[in-house]
Amino acid sequence: MAEKIKATYIIETSNPLEKAVATMAGEQSSGTFVKVPGETAELTERFGAKVDFIETIGSSDIPFLSDSKSPAGTLKPTFKRAKVGISWNYDNVGSNLSTLMATVAGNLFELSQFSGIKLIDIELPAEYKQHYAGPKFGIQGTQKLTGVYDRPIVGTIIKPSVGLTPEATGIQVKSLIDAGLDFIKDDELIADPPHSPFEKRVKCCMDVINRQADATGKKTMFAFNISGDIEDMKRRHDIVLAHGGNCIMLSLNWVGISATKYISDFSQMPIHGHRNGWGMFYRPEVMGITFQVYKKIFSLAGIDHLHTNGLRNKFCESDESVLRSIASCQSEAGGSYQVMPVVSSGQWADQAADTFKLVGNTNLMYLCGGGITAHPDGMQAGVESIKIAWSEGMKGNQLADIAETYPQIKKAVEFYGKK
Repeated sequence: MAEKIKATYIIETSNPLEKAVATMAGEQSSGTFVKVPGETAELTERFGAKVDFIETIGSSDIPFLSDSKSPAGTLKPTFKRAKVGISWNYDNVGSNLSTLMATVAGNLFELSQFSGIKLIDIELPAEYKQHYAGPKFGIQGTQKLTGVYDRPIVGTIIKPSVGLTPEATGIQVKSLIDAGLDFIKDDELIADPPHSPFEKRVKCCMDVINRQADATGKKTMFAFNISGDIEDMKRRHDIVLAHGGNCIMLSLNWVGISATKYISDFSQMPIHGHRNGWGMFYRPEVMGITFQVYKKIFSLAGIDHLHTNGLRNKFCESDESVLRSIASCQSEAGGSYQVMPVVSSGQWADQAADTFKLVGNTNLMYLCGGGITAHPDGMQAGVESIKIAWSEGMKGNQLADIAETYPQIKKAVEFYGKK
């Protein structure tokens, strides 16, 4: 017998907790707002969602969202928060990621009884991993392709994000790989625009990368953004492959779960998962979904890498949240697969030692945009500053301990420390 699909939420409601959560479970399984023909006791027992637990965690006089409905006659409602567990029979859904998300993260977000709902975790039956093969490369496969095992894979992003011609992009790639980078990626804002046609950009970049690989034996990984309509993505994948490429990138939120799975089924290269737009899911305190859920779904769909932000990042995400995300990527908990965490956003040499100390391993990508390309002594010094910071950081040394030993670090501290 198949295991249950389990989901955990944080909810907020001014209605009686048990009644509100029962409505939530009914709406997302066999029930609706009235009894309907065919809704027998036997059917409800088999297919109705079950409330596993309700744990009250606080209350407020002010709702998180202002458009919920309180019980009739309530003059001054109290908005109670609770942690809630709900489970479904596997037969309700089967191994189907799109329908799974419609079940655990669908219309329940619009139920009028709630002034807040956030999906914080899911646990999936073994049938999901039997049905979905997951990443073809993941952490170990990516390390093998880049030849980097004893430190993070160090990379950067092509900047400016838009405006460069294919030829100018190729020139920048030449400078970056000469500097010793392991990984380069397109910015998510560029895919196949008129000013930089995809095939021409791939050719210009891969000509440089392939020449370097022939000369040195080291092939830099480049994640080309193939995001778009499904047939266009397949065509772009084939273009990258034909030019000797070794990575593709998808904007996961906008191509979707099913398109990601479609690409992963035939892809012969790692899929670099970019989560742009992620803030709308996680920033609201009591609305949306957590990274742990997001990672589980897209790892089953077949991505190999997933962005997590980094410590002391330029965005709003806390270090605690970032560390949970990195740990989630490196875990198979809840019926999912490991993926390569991509640490980025405002990273430079400064965060290396702390990232190693708090993560406890180097099974990650460490991407620095301006943290490499804006180094006052040039890109090569920027790359060297990152590699030195990680090498010394793994020994427990912070930048202050090594700044006088390495000019690349001293200049980095003088420049980035003021930012």
